[in-house]
Amino acid sequence: MHSFLKKFSYLILILLFLTQCGLYKKTDARKVPVNAKDRVQKNLEEGRRIKFGNLGNPRSGEFEFATSNEMWRATIDILDFMPFDNADYGGGVIITDWYNADTSNDSIKIMVQFLSNEIRADGLKVIVYKKSCKMLNGITNCSTDSEESMIGQEIKLAILKQASKIKNESTDKNVEEFRKKRPQGLMDRDGKD
Repeated sequence: MHSFLKKFSYLILILLFLTQCGLYKKTDARKVPVNAKDRVQKNLEEGRRIKFGNLGNPRSGEFEFATSNEMWRATIDILDFMPFDNADYGGGVIITDWYNADTSNDSIKIMVQFLSNEIRADGLKVIVYKKSCKMLNGITNCSTDSEESMIGQEIKLAILKQASKIKNESTDKNVEEFRKKRPQGLMDRDGKD
């Protein structure tokens, strides 16, 4: 009985490890082929395969930096009309400079924090700051507040949509490139060599 409990506890620890480390991901059954050979082919086409470093690859030191992160690229695309005050990929934050689109004395500043590399609503935090300035007796008096407005939600939604679009285009490109340079011995979708 003691041996059974020990094995069971190891199994639970392994399952917790797999779920917490991101090795196990939930999938949408509608998007996964039923046939095992089709699943293998789809994963290979999308670049999802096990790699052990650069074994057999003489090139080293290749870095993709921020261009491989869809959320980062989408944020840059969406906020490209505003000047950036700080864009720190390592810290996961983009802060724009104060922006005034009209002739009023109100300006906004947007801060985007990346909480995850995955494209999901809780992986991104958008904060909009509003600065209002008033002129009294030749002295400019400004006040700044963080604003819970629809602007932040709209920007967040636009970033998520753009990131999803970039991810889909990247996946399609990977599939196309894989099919172009696929070895002849690899199985076709119907399972034949």
